[in-house]
Amino acid sequence: MNMIIGLGVVLVVGILFMIFRIGNLLEVIKGKKEESDNWNNVNAALFLVFMVGGLGLFFWYSFSHWGSYEPPVASIHGKVTDDLFWLTMWVTVIAFTVIFIAMFWFTYAYRYNKDRKADFFADNHYLEITWTVIPAIVLALLIFKGLRVWTDITGPASKEAVVIEVIGQQFAWTARYPGVKDKELGQHNYRLIDASNEFGLDLRDKNSYDDFKSLTLHIPKGKEVLLKIRAKDVIHSVFLPHFRLKMDAVPGVETHFKFTATKSTQDMRDETGNPNFNYEMACTEVCGKGHFSMRFPVVVDEPDDYDKWMTAQDSWLNQNPDYLKYVPDNLKEAAMIKAGLPLTSISIETTQSVTLK
Repeated sequence: MNMIIGLGVVLVVGILFMIFRIGNLLEVIKGKKEESDNWNNVNAALFLVFMVGGLGLFFWYSFSHWGSYEPPVASIHGKVTDDLFWLTMWVTVIAFTVIFIAMFWFTYAYRYNKDRKADFFADNHYLEITWTVIPAIVLALLIFKGLRVWTDITGPASKEAVVIEVIGQQFAWTARYPGVKDKELGQHNYRLIDASNEFGLDLRDKNSYDDFKSLTLHIPKGKEVLLKIRAKDVIHSVFLPHFRLKMDAVPGVETHFKFTATKSTQDMRDETGNPNFNYEMACTEVCGKGHFSMRFPVVVDEPDDYDKWMTAQDSWLNQNPDYLKYVPDNLKEAAMIKAGLPLTSISIETTQSVTLK
C-alpha cells in the first residue's frame, strides 16, 4: 500500500512538472519571454512544496516503520554495533535534512529575477574550511569508534572462551568442536582432507582425538564464543544477523570473530511470540549455483543444556575408527581412550601405522 501511494505521488509530480515545462516552452516559442517570470515563480514555489512534502513523507515513513528496520539483537557486541549504526544514521539524516532544505530554499530564494544581478566571487576560504574540516572531524570520530569496536571483536579471546571452528564449502557448512576432555581443537592440514576426513584432522596431534563434527551450530548463552572460520574451496561469508556477526571465510586464511550470546533460542521465542523461531547462519557471498542452500541451523543453549549436549557427542575418531592407522604407535592407546573407543574393538591390522602424506 505504501509503495502504491509513493508511486502515485511521483506520478502526479511528474505530470505537473511536464505540464509546466510544456507551458514554459510554448511561451518561449510565442516570443513571450517576459512572461516566463511567472513560471519561474510557480516552479520555485513547487520546489518548496516538494521540499516540505518530501521531508514529511521521508520522516513519516521512517518513524512509522521504525520497529521493522532490524531484527532483535542477541549479543553484547551486537548492541554496541547497533548503537554505532544509529549514531552514523542520525549524523547522515541531519546532514541530509540540512542540505535538502538549503538546496530547495536557495532554488526558491534565488530564482531568476530580471531586476536582480548575481553576485559572483571566486572563492571563500571560511566556507571551504568549514565544510571541509567539520565533516572530516565527524567522519574521523565515527571511523575511530568503528575501528575500536572492530579491534575488540577480532582481538584475542579470553582463556575461558568456547572455541568452535566453522568450515564453508560448496554448498554447506560444518562445525568442529573440541572434546570435553581437553576443550582444545586439534591441528588440521588441508593436505589430509578426503571424503571422510573433511576437516583435514592431523591425527599426530593428540588434541584432535576427541574433536567432533556437528551439523548444527550450538552456542552457550552468556559465554564468550570464538568462531574460527575457514573455507575449503571459494570465498564464503559467515552471517549471523541476530548476533550482528559477519565475517568472510577465505580459502587458505583462517579468520575469526568473538561474541557473547545474550538470548537463548527459547528466550527469543518468548520475546518474539513465535514458538517456531530459530536462529540460523547464512552465507552472504554469491559462492555458486547452490549458494541459496547454505543455511545452517543455530541453537543458543542455556549453559547446563550446552554442557549436556557436548557430553552426548561422539568424537570424529570414534565414528571413523579406520583412521587410527594414521595415529603414531605410541599414541594409539591414548587416542582410543580419548576418542571413546574400546581397546579390544580394534584389531592389530586396523591400527597398524600408516605414514601421513
